[in-house]
Amino acid sequence: MTESISGSIEETHRLSTQILDEVERVIYGKRAALELVLMGILARGHVLLEDLPGLGKTMLARSFARVLGLSFNRVQFTPDLLPQDLTGAVVMDHRTKEFVFRQGPVFAQLLLADEINRTPPKTQSALLEAMAEQQVTADGVTHRLPSPFVVLATQNPIEYEGTYALPEAQLDRFRLRASLGYLEADGEAGMVRRKLDQRGQEAELKQVCGAADLLAMMDSLEWVEVHPDVLDYVVAIVHATREQGKTLVGASPRGTLALTQLARASAVLAGRAHVTPDDVKRLAVPALGHRLVLRPELWVARVTGDDLVREVLEQVETPLVDPGEAVRRWRQG
Repeated sequence: MTESISGSIEETHRLSTQILDEVERVIYGKRAALELVLMGILARGHVLLEDLPGLGKTMLARSFARVLGLSFNRVQFTPDLLPQDLTGAVVMDHRTKEFVFRQGPVFAQLLLADEINRTPPKTQSALLEAMAEQQVTADGVTHRLPSPFVVLATQNPIEYEGTYALPEAQLDRFRLRASLGYLEADGEAGMVRRKLDQRGQEAELKQVCGAADLLAMMDSLEWVEVHPDVLDYVVAIVHATREQGKTLVGASPRGTLALTQLARASAVLAGRAHVTPDDVKRLAVPALGHRLVLRPELWVARVTGDDLVREVLEQVETPLVDPGEAVRRWRQG
């Protein structure tokens, strides 16, 4: 049993490395951001990519769909987009004279919700049921979405002209929030040089795995050991976001689960079968920062949820965990 578990984790680590290497062929110089996105997917979650236009968010989503072998749909969110344009609607089939459900673009294994904050909250909220329960209800009938189902949503910063803030309930359903950011000067020059060398030809990405492989990779995270002291550390961080007095609403229990599962994904990407406090520290800001509702005076001071999570990490004591003990417990189990 232990050998099969170990092999499963090793296989996930191997495939993850291949996936990242392949996607990095078109998303140059952003390995850390790509790792965050892949960890969000492996943790059975949805990912919010927040950045200014032109930094490769849409290309990233298309690339992951191709490399993971998932069916893919892209929806451009606009002010006039209606909920049924996204989820589908019941319409009359003129051939049979019967009402049938016509699936919307949400029926894909990987959905790119492009510039999600350019559409009003009513349409944004149409994704809530799909993201939380992997289903869509229309005219009283529930329709299951394909498995796996992953939403990669992109948005421009809130203060960017023509955008709407996402509802807190929807933000809480994103496993993590990531940002690509600008490349350093050398990196940007390398990116342009690589594009010139292609002489107008787009890079052909190879499919590394399929939907069944990805589901197996997701399952392998359940065998990653979480030491009790590490779990207490996660809970202490989340509770501190609620108690430090600078938030109206701290991170939810869903945030606790998200941080734990993302830390497991971080361990697997590092080739380990146990979580360390460093895994938790690495994922705390992406997993929790977008879930906090700040006091109004902090918005005026341009303090963000990410800033508050960083403060919490400095305040909460890091546990001293012996990784060898965690591995021994895992093997004995």
